[in-house]
Amino acid sequence: MKHTNREVLTKGLKYLAAALPLALIGPSILFSAFNNQESPWYIPVLIVGIAAFAGSIFLMFKGIMTIVKALFD
Repeated sequence: MKHTNREVLTKGLKYLAAALPLALIGPSILFSAFNNQESPWYIPVLIVGIAAFAGSIFLMFKGIMTIVKALFD
């Protein structure tokens, strides 16, 4: 089934919309983790913050590539 350019563009914008909260939450979580290094929750919170950053970067990349595909394909 062939997707129309509008559907692919909408899909790319959804990826970017999903990346936005992660891009805002990731630094907050990491800041909290680095301020509480003596806490026993330091490592789990640090892992969650890094995962939020990685998810944000992945979704931004995938969204931008999808939008480029919709515009130039």
